[in-house]
Amino acid sequence: MKHSIKKIFQNLNTYLLFILFIATFSLLLVFEHSLSIDKVDNLRKQKQIISTLTHLDKSDLQLALIQFNGNSTRLHQEIDKLRTLYKYAYIDKFILGNEKEYLADLNKLSELTDSFNKAAQEYYVDTNNKKLEEEAKTKLAQALSTINQHIDAMLLKSITYNEEKFYFVKNGVIVLFFLILFATIYYRRSLNAIYKDIEFLHQFDKNRKNYNIFSQEADAISLRMNRKNISVDNPDFLDPVTDINNYKGMINAYSIKKGAKDSNFTSVTVLEIDNFSKSNRAFPQDVTQAILKKIAYTISLHEQPIDVIARTDYNQFTIILSRASKEQSFKDVEIIRESIAELKFNIPHQGSTQITVSGGFVIKPNNTSLEEAMKQAKEILHYAQSIGTNKILQTRDLAHRDM
Repeated sequence: MKHSIKKIFQNLNTYLLFILFIATFSLLLVFEHSLSIDKVDNLRKQKQIISTLTHLDKSDLQLALIQFNGNSTRLHQEIDKLRTLYKYAYIDKFILGNEKEYLADLNKLSELTDSFNKAAQEYYVDTNNKKLEEEAKTKLAQALSTINQHIDAMLLKSITYNEEKFYFVKNGVIVLFFLILFATIYYRRSLNAIYKDIEFLHQFDKNRKNYNIFSQEADAISLRMNRKNISVDNPDFLDPVTDINNYKGMINAYSIKKGAKDSNFTSVTVLEIDNFSKSNRAFPQDVTQAILKKIAYTISLHEQPIDVIARTDYNQFTIILSRASKEQSFKDVEIIRESIAELKFNIPHQGSTQITVSGGFVIKPNNTSLEEAMKQAKEILHYAQSIGTNKILQTRDLAHRDM
C-alpha cells in the first residue's frame, strides 16, 4: 500500500500543533506549580504575622497598637492574595474540583482572622485590671490556637492537593510521552522513506528493481519518468544536434503522455531564436550548434515529467506544457525565455553575445489537434517577431493586432 505524502504532511502539521499545545500546557503546569508554592508560602507568612501579633511589647501600648493595626491589616491582604492566586489554579478548580472546599476554608480563615484581631486588640488595650487582662490573654491564646490549627489544616490540604495534582500530571505525562514517542518514530520513518523516494527519483540509473516506492506521488512520478524514457531509446526520435526530441519524437512523446495530463491545461509554445535563420548564418557551424545545444539544455532544465520539448525546425523549439492553470503555463514559458536571454555566448573574434528568443503561446483545446495548435502558435510567433524581439505573445495579442 502506497502512502500519500500530502496526508502525511497534513498529519505532521497537526502533530506539530499538538506538540505546541503540549508545550503550552506544560508551561501552564509550571505556572500552576509555582502558584501552589506561593499559596503555601502565603499561609506560612500568615502564621509568622500572627505570631508577631502575640509578642508585641506592651510597655509602649501606643506603639504596640500601631504595629498591631499594620500587621492585622496585612493578614486580610494575604487572604485576598490567596483568593487571587486561586483564580488561576485551573487544575484545582476543574480537575480536582476542590473550589468550594478551598473557598470555604478561606472564608473561615477570614472569620478566624477577625476573631483573632479582636482578641489581640482587647489584649493590647490598657484596662488597669488584672482580671480583665488575664481573660483577654486567655481569649487571645484560644484565638491563636484556633487560627493556627486552621492554617495547619489548610497546609495539610495543600499537600494533599499537590499530591493529587502530581499523580494526575504524572499519568498524563506518561501517556503523552508514549504518544509523542510513537508519533515521532512514525514520522521519522515516513520522512526518511519519502527522502529515499526522492533519492530514487533523482538517480539517473534507476536499476534498483528491488526498491519498493513508499509514496503515491513518487510512484506516479516514477511511472511518468519511465514513460518519458521510451522515446530516448529510439534514435529516429532524437534531434542529432541537441539530443532532445525531433518532430517525430515530439509526436510520439505527446501521444504517450497526453493521457497522464488529467485535468490540466495543455499549452503549446513555438520558440524561435531571434535573427538566427538558416539563410542568414551569422556564426560558424560549430558555434551555431553550441548555441542550439545550450538553448535546448536550458529549456530541458524546466521540463517536468509530463512535458514535451522538441527541436522542430532549424532555429525553432516547441514546448508542450501541462499545468494546473493557463497563467502558470505562460509564467513557466516566460521563465524559459528569461533564462535563455541571460545566457552569454563567447563568439570568436566578436566577444560575448546575447541570444534571445521570441515565441507564440496558445492553450490547446481538447478538440484541437497538436498540429493545429502549433500552426496557431507560429502565427502568433510571426506577429511577435514583426514588433520586436525577446518576447512571447498570446492569442489575445492577435486581437490587438486586428484592432
